[in-house]
Amino acid sequence: MNSVVAINQRARSSEQKALRRHAVLETAEVYFKEVGYEAFSMAQLAKKAGVAKGTLYLYFKTREELFLTLYEQSLIRWSQIFIGSLSNTMTSKAYAQSLFKTTQADGVFLPLLIRLEHVIEHNVAIPRLIESKRVFINQVEAVAAATSTALRLSTAQATEVVKTMGVLLIGATQTDQSPALDDEDLPADVQYLITSFSSEPLFIKNAARIIEGIRAEDISGV
Repeated sequence: MNSVVAINQRARSSEQKALRRHAVLETAEVYFKEVGYEAFSMAQLAKKAGVAKGTLYLYFKTREELFLTLYEQSLIRWSQIFIGSLSNTMTSKAYAQSLFKTTQADGVFLPLLIRLEHVIEHNVAIPRLIESKRVFINQVEAVAAATSTALRLSTAQATEVVKTMGVLLIGATQTDQSPALDDEDLPADVQYLITSFSSEPLFIKNAARIIEGIRAEDISGV
């Protein structure tokens, strides 16, 4: 009888811990959208979540492990939304437009993706990193399968498209990281320069070119 009680108590404790962790993640996502990556404070998160700061580290060993978890959640969420936006008769340009629009609409996915390999992944344990890479592999496979149908590509070509789009997206959106000058009265030549480097037209134009280039290649043996 005592062993049954102990098992039930452990089950309730595990369930409570999972619920509390979920609540912390929900609070962290809202807070991240408010302040962004650099200003994000674990102490402030603990205050907002109503827990002791030390409690956060029971769930996430480092600040970056928390960010990695938020990234995984946003990756899965974005993948589902993007796949849902695809159709069987899409042009390369329409595909690129949808990809850009859906990534921009998620206030967590893109800011964390930009910092993933250079910052976040450098301060998490290897087993946790391996777990995260497997989440990534699963999502790439799902998006590639939908891409193959939407763009009428082979599986190998679609996988190449998805991987390349990620790299291009990071590079293009980093051009938007300069100070906001929307309200400034700028000389025409400077304004033209800024506009020409806007991430959206850069991404869509070059993404469509890359897709058509991959379509023309036989990469089945790669």
